[in-house]
Amino acid sequence: MFTKLTENENTLSFEVFPPKKDGEFEKAFEVLDALGKLNPDYISVTYGAGGSRAGKTIEIASYIQNTLGIDAMAHMTCVGSKREQLLEVYRELKAHNVTHVLALRGDRPKDMSDEQFMDKDFEHASDMMAFLKENTDLHLAGACYPEKHFESFSMESDLNNLKKKQDAGAEFFISQLFLDNDFYYAFLEKAAKKGITVPICAGIMPITSVKQIGTSITLAGSSVPKAMADILATHGDNPDDMRKAGVDYAIRQIRDLRENGVQHIHLYSMNRPKTTAEIVTGIQ
Repeated sequence: MFTKLTENENTLSFEVFPPKKDGEFEKAFEVLDALGKLNPDYISVTYGAGGSRAGKTIEIASYIQNTLGIDAMAHMTCVGSKREQLLEVYRELKAHNVTHVLALRGDRPKDMSDEQFMDKDFEHASDMMAFLKENTDLHLAGACYPEKHFESFSMESDLNNLKKKQDAGAEFFISQLFLDNDFYYAFLEKAAKKGITVPICAGIMPITSVKQIGTSITLAGSSVPKAMADILATHGDNPDDMRKAGVDYAIRQIRDLRENGVQHIHLYSMNRPKTTAEIVTGIQ
């Protein structure tokens, strides 16, 4: 596990995504350089379902780990994946000194056939975690959902799945984004009662455009509290004002979390170093 997560210290981490086109890598490295100057404790890197962008993820994670000298964590999804595919990704990660992964089930890609989908070796993220724990020396993290995963029929069921991930080897969790801190505080209490003892990082995404409500928020299954709804109603038609209000909202969220003893913040940076820098400055 990352050192600071095991110590009684605050941490701040970022999430980035690899470029979709090879020609965009130079720009991606510029973004990483800017984010690196903000001194995060680690940076996680997403990748496509079924390993469709695994190579790009590894290249970005390697740059973070070996060039920037910041701990990197690569996402690894198991939907549609075979055991040997995961082991090949593991070998490549190890060759680049990347030792941490965020193990996720992932969403089914639109172009994945029914045959490919049904031929998967792993049904759930916990299944993949157990396999990786037994066959690799990776450090594993998992995802959690303060308002429950949208496919779970109850919070109790979702918490049971979370416990399975911990039992399978998850050393810490990163939460899906949430816009109402009360959901997160209630989730921490429920997780503790369920026997979750590993650190749980609070996932924060700055909502800087109305479009995000129809994409990120909907996919996450997160609710939109009145305070955010008011911001959207007031500033939604003005991109500059909306961005400023969204940044301020994220800053206030993080400050409240810190004041209430939440040590680990994971910022969904969306590859936007300017916005990320404003938030980092605002919470210091």
